[in-house]
Amino acid sequence: MVSRTPTKSPPPAPALLPRSTTGSPAKKTPSPASSRRRRVIKQRPRVSTTTPVGLKSLAASLDTSLRSCRRRLLKLFSRLALLRSPSKRRAAAAGFRRLRSPSSSPPPPKPSQVAAVPPLPLPPPVDPEKKTLFLDLDETLIHSQTDQPAATAAHDFAVRPVIGGQAITFYVAKRPGVDAFLAAAARLFEVVVFTAGLPEYASLVLDRLDPAGEVFSHRLYRGACRDRAGDGRLVKDLAATGRELGRAVIVDDNPNAYALQPENAVPVAPFIDDAGDRELERVMAILAVAAEFDDCREAIKHYKDLVDAS
Repeated sequence: MVSRTPTKSPPPAPALLPRSTTGSPAKKTPSPASSRRRRVIKQRPRVSTTTPVGLKSLAASLDTSLRSCRRRLLKLFSRLALLRSPSKRRAAAAGFRRLRSPSSSPPPPKPSQVAAVPPLPLPPPVDPEKKTLFLDLDETLIHSQTDQPAATAAHDFAVRPVIGGQAITFYVAKRPGVDAFLAAAARLFEVVVFTAGLPEYASLVLDRLDPAGEVFSHRLYRGACRDRAGDGRLVKDLAATGRELGRAVIVDDNPNAYALQPENAVPVAPFIDDAGDRELERVMAILAVAAEFDDCREAIKHYKDLVDAS
């Protein structure tokens, strides 16, 4: 007997997700539009936030770069110390020791020629970014004498100042390379002449070295020097000029002149009549390195250590 009661059909089996070969459900393949959106998001630059740790890393990196640059600059000193002849190296090294040797000092000037009170400090520099270079005159930039040289070519020009009511002729020979040296120095430094010479004489020589008035910012003569020990040995006190000692360099052939601040001095061999003299080239190379230091004395110390060791 056939039953008329309808039989219920079994519920449809749930759709099976395709399985990968590993047995786990396969991931849904992203549509092209969503892939493009993800690539855009990945390519979008991130906005970095500087944390204190990041600042410390940046400072450490900059400090390392500066030290590396400074080491490269100081390597130049090892070459500069060997540029001069052995006799001039010995003269420079002896120059540091002559600070205590009264016998090597120049003859004392007449009391009437020495100013009792030094002038007021210099006005502020026109360019505060530049350090100050104090330059000696006689035997550093030029050599002069009152006796007429035997050969006309032995001097470059003559000046005739009136000193003590008497006109005196000085025959002046410029040190080789002095014009190029002064031009290069003026680009890097505030250049101040600091000489123990009388203004009647020295001003005429400086006018010939700087006819356009573009090199020397200030001129300091014998009245700006100090007779510290009362024995006629004149000293150039950089502290009295109003310039920071860490930003000042003095170039002089007489160690007694910078006895108060020897750490600021770049010694130079005295110039008389050597046509092959190249001292100013060496000095300018040292000054170019010193200008890059926050404290010029640090660069000068490294150079002097190399000179003493050579």
